[in-house]
Amino acid sequence: MATLDMSEPIFADTIENNELVILDFWAEWCGPCKAYGPVYERVSEAFPNVVFGKVNTEEQQGLAGMFGIRSIPTTIAFKEGIGVFMQPGALPEDALRDLVEQLKTLDMDEVRAEMAAQEAQAPTTGTVD
Repeated sequence: MATLDMSEPIFADTIENNELVILDFWAEWCGPCKAYGPVYERVSEAFPNVVFGKVNTEEQQGLAGMFGIRSIPTTIAFKEGIGVFMQPGALPEDALRDLVEQLKTLDMDEVRAEMAAQEAQAPTTGTVD
């Protein structure tokens, strides 16, 4: 499967309706992004059941802002609609392939349980009289 050009109108639907989505935040003027692009494409072709999307940060500033993108390229992964990975910098091809394999076997019940535990420990905001 070729990479998908991601934009705000299709973003939520893509994340919610696919088990595993990996995104590359990039820009045309970015040298490391241009070097990472072909690696990202090759890996996307090796995993046809995974959605690989590209987010042009110049054209999709709202999406870049939503994730606080400060450095590009940045790779972000979602499994079952939950953000499970975010790393700035170009990943070597072997590392990206390994990431996809790890994400495919990630136990989302454990992830949800961990998120619930963290939420329960979070201090409540407000004032105490």
